[in-house]
Amino acid sequence: MVMQLKPYQADTLTVLRNFLEEARIAGPQNAYASVTGVPDQARRLGRYRTDYTPLDGLPGTPYVCLRLPTGGGKTILAAHAIGVARDAWIEKDYPLVLWLVPSNTIRQQTAEALRNPRHPYRQVLDEQFEGRVRVFDIADFTMIRPQDIRDNACIVVGTIQTLRVGNTEGRKVYAHNENMEPHFSAVPPNMAGLEQINGSTGTTGNPRFSFANLLHIHRPLMIVDEAHNAVTGLTREMQARVNPCAIIEFTATPRFNSNILHSVTAQELKAAEMIKLPIILAEHDSWQTAVNGAIASRAALAAEAKGEAEYIRPIVLFQAQPKNQEVTAEVLKKHLVEVEQIPEAQIAIVTGDQRELDGIDLFDPKCPVEYVITVEALKEGWDCSFAYVFCSVSRIQSATDVEQLLGRVLRMPYAQRRQADALNRAYAHVSEASFGAAASALADKLVAMGFDEQEAKDAIEPAQADLDETGLFGPRERPMPVFRHTVTASPDVAIALAAVGQTEGVSVVAGDGDVVEVAVIGRIAPEIEAAIAAAIPAPARRGFAEAVQKYRLETKDKLTPAEQGERFFMPRLMAAVQGHLEFADIDQFMEFHDWSLTSHPARLDEAAFAIRETARSFEIDLDGNRIVYQFAHEDEQLALDVEVDGWSQQNLVLWLDRQLRQPDIHQSDMLRWLTDSIGHLVGVRKIHIAALMRTKFILARKLRERLATARLEEQQTVYQRYLFAPEAQVQVSFENGFQFRAGMYRDVKKQRGGRWKPRKHFLGADGLPAFDGAEDGEEFQCAQAIDSLPEVKFWLRNVAKHPQSFWLPKATGKFYPDFLAQISDGRLMIVEYKGALLAGAGVDDTNEKRAVGRLWEEKSVGKGLFVMVEKQLGDRDMRGQLQDKIGG
Repeated sequence: MVMQLKPYQADTLTVLRNFLEEARIAGPQNAYASVTGVPDQARRLGRYRTDYTPLDGLPGTPYVCLRLPTGGGKTILAAHAIGVARDAWIEKDYPLVLWLVPSNTIRQQTAEALRNPRHPYRQVLDEQFEGRVRVFDIADFTMIRPQDIRDNACIVVGTIQTLRVGNTEGRKVYAHNENMEPHFSAVPPNMAGLEQINGSTGTTGNPRFSFANLLHIHRPLMIVDEAHNAVTGLTREMQARVNPCAIIEFTATPRFNSNILHSVTAQELKAAEMIKLPIILAEHDSWQTAVNGAIASRAALAAEAKGEAEYIRPIVLFQAQPKNQEVTAEVLKKHLVEVEQIPEAQIAIVTGDQRELDGIDLFDPKCPVEYVITVEALKEGWDCSFAYVFCSVSRIQSATDVEQLLGRVLRMPYAQRRQADALNRAYAHVSEASFGAAASALADKLVAMGFDEQEAKDAIEPAQADLDETGLFGPRERPMPVFRHTVTASPDVAIALAAVGQTEGVSVVAGDGDVVEVAVIGRIAPEIEAAIAAAIPAPARRGFAEAVQKYRLETKDKLTPAEQGERFFMPRLMAAVQGHLEFADIDQFMEFHDWSLTSHPARLDEAAFAIRETARSFEIDLDGNRIVYQFAHEDEQLALDVEVDGWSQQNLVLWLDRQLRQPDIHQSDMLRWLTDSIGHLVGVRKIHIAALMRTKFILARKLRERLATARLEEQQTVYQRYLFAPEAQVQVSFENGFQFRAGMYRDVKKQRGGRWKPRKHFLGADGLPAFDGAEDGEEFQCAQAIDSLPEVKFWLRNVAKHPQSFWLPKATGKFYPDFLAQISDGRLMIVEYKGALLAGAGVDDTNEKRAVGRLWEEKSVGKGLFVMVEKQLGDRDMRGQLQDKIGG
């Protein structure tokens, strides 16, 4: 069973596929400009978006970088990227892949994982290539046979250093090797670009039988892990020797000239439950107190972990000093054993000389290890998500390799948010004189791990001066006000108050004599007020009520509307489907919709798909775009009408079925549709099956587009039927809807800086999600206009695609309006802002949003408003348009 990708991972691969498909038609440079020029993608890339830099000497070779912070799962994405590149660019059943990593240790670990049929990386490859996968360490290249390359996807794992060599003499990769001769038996001796035995790169007719020449012939897909290590000028020379068909880099910290195609934020990793954030940072005046604090944190976390469904044993990761300094690994271990009384069996040292974790499974419940001491060795591929606490005995600014070690404590166990909130955070104890110095240094290390600067600052929170109720340092958030009131209580009253004290946020503490103090954190809910009033003596109730009223007046501006207990609820659109009310959602509609793919025949005409043969290439016309296949040498020039064993209509249909398989389309339906399509191309249009087999990847792409078009037509049909047809039964449900609460956007990047602070945002000024685009952009100005309206009680910035956000259905998915508001008279308002480029009536997406928004308004029978705001509409600015809507 292949591991399901997280949304941000699937999005990354979609962008890569779009780029490669576009590059196949328009070339890499134009494809890069097109994909990164889409407004959402341009905003996402920000400062990482640059002009495309082609490879020296290989301008037609796609070269892009995918940026993911540490912990984002770069290796699993690299495995998936091979299948994407095969289908969208390479168009060869079994590509050769050169997988380069930064060190020999990671090389060995990667090769081992890719060979292991139980490992998620290998399972991805096996699914893509139906088990026909061979994995080789670059040191074993002589074991590769010609039939391996012909019949399997071959993955060769090496290091960048193996190929980045100025003088190739003595380097096995470039050396002539008689064992490689079978690979060259069918290669023309005068093939251009091959290194010759005499050391030249020409056509003397004596090519070296070298691994480098083998790569040059087969044009491998190059996967580069952590490519920021490949920065020397010799890298370009290496790429020309290897002659890759494409280069895809995966890194947390890319160079700005590496054609960054997609960038993932740390917040996306947190939302996907991949990493623990924030980091609770505690500064200490000595290394001994830092160590003691780390031990205390681990003990409290271990207690919390007992309540988890899955086994977790929190681990402390200590970074000791090198041998020539004071606190070496041995000194630290001695301190743990003799001073902190830690059993020796619970401690493991991992340095260059001591590898005490070799052969140990830290995830095994029987494993006793709770403390790992290292200096820098753990940076080499070590990974255990049980690591929760990082402790450096050095000042963090001077310590080396901190970012690699920090990355180990950020990974979330089982890639799932934990039940105990303390287990969703990481902890750092450092030897620094001040929090400011520690936080600044730690933020610099996070930037080196792929966080942007603002994310790095937001990810660090100071520890409390006192331990919180779990015994853990908690984040020092904006302090909540506390109501305190004392009463004189008899034993019976004390017992009644103690029962109220069991309520969350309420405490009852006995004082001197018969005095009892009642404390309530934050808002005093009416039911809590009533329970306390009922428990205290009748004469004391008036004074208590007056104290509560005074507290509420004093704290009104200190609590957000959400914290004050204001109810903010947006009703959901519902539709009758087969006699039952269902959530109005296109996926729900399609689930009840019977449709057949054969109702949408894909009989491709000459304008949609045509093949022409020339002397050294053949060309495909695809919807007016031309794709050219160049032959590498004469042996490849098979005529497009030559019979080849195994090439038949049936085999092509079966191959296409595997490529296009859909979970909601029955295989028999798919096979009939494909058989009809291929039958039309062969029978009616007289295209030889050999020509179709040689262009099958492009054909699959075209049929995939037709399939998507058919699905969209069906979605639009049911969307109209259930929501807009005269017989449609639609209503707005105030029983089923979206409830907004404090903390709902805890994992979302917040708006920081600037002078403007919203007064009425439902989650408060500090809880305002960041805006897209410029800080003073048009969407920001729309928020200011909403906040300034006296008729608005409170409002919410609605974050697109967030699981707790409000949405309305579209035929192609979900529509997340920009803002939601509660009017003082009880009505609810949806506000969607559209800039000048998208506000025109001819834009289908805008019209669809406007139509479903108005439907929601109509069915809410006077309780809901929908408005699409433009920067200027006639003589009305944003504020005027909003006032017009509210005023009717």
